[in-house]
Amino acid sequence: MSRQQVRGNPRMRRGLGSRTSDPTTMMEDPPSGDWLTLRSDQFLKWVDDAVYNIAEQTGIRDVVNRVTRPIFNWALRYSPWPLHFGIMCCALEMGAAGGPDHDSERMGVVYRSSPRQCDILIVNGPVCEKLRPKLKTLYEQMADPKWVIAMGECAIGGGPYWDSYSVVAGADTFIPVDVYIPGCPVRPEALMHGFLTLQKKIREQEPGYFLRR
Repeated sequence: MSRQQVRGNPRMRRGLGSRTSDPTTMMEDPPSGDWLTLRSDQFLKWVDDAVYNIAEQTGIRDVVNRVTRPIFNWALRYSPWPLHFGIMCCALEMGAAGGPDHDSERMGVVYRSSPRQCDILIVNGPVCEKLRPKLKTLYEQMADPKWVIAMGECAIGGGPYWDSYSVVAGADTFIPVDVYIPGCPVRPEALMHGFLTLQKKIREQEPGYFLRR
């Protein structure tokens, strides 16, 4: 980085404990101590490491996790937000499960249209080769912790299209699947039972920790 690209007085940008004052290098990859010159992502990582190390050394981490884990785990179980995404036939049954006859919302299930707001991906149809990278991208855009439900025979193993050149033989070949719901198509009651199964799995798993790595 050239001297002209560093605005202001470069010497004033030097953090406490800095081991360099060269403006051509300190803004690229600042060494330990140059916290005033960190980029936003570096600063967030520095804060995260500092909080985690302090909590680990003082024993606060175990105390906080012991108190907050049941609360967070309860919130994760009873507020599952699936992605409002349909592929084929089972998507109609997914919509029926959210209708007034079955009312899956009474279980805390709220469908959202943005993967950033969801923690459950429901694969409800055959996944073709063109859809696979897009579906994986949606899964990667979801925040942790997250889960996947394979709804129907097509999502589980390809269904009647299992030997097609353009159909993937199951969603678990490219993303981890937590709950399998067999059927063709899957009844709304079966999908709601799948949500109950997922709630039981969340209760038994680790999610719920506040300070963790």
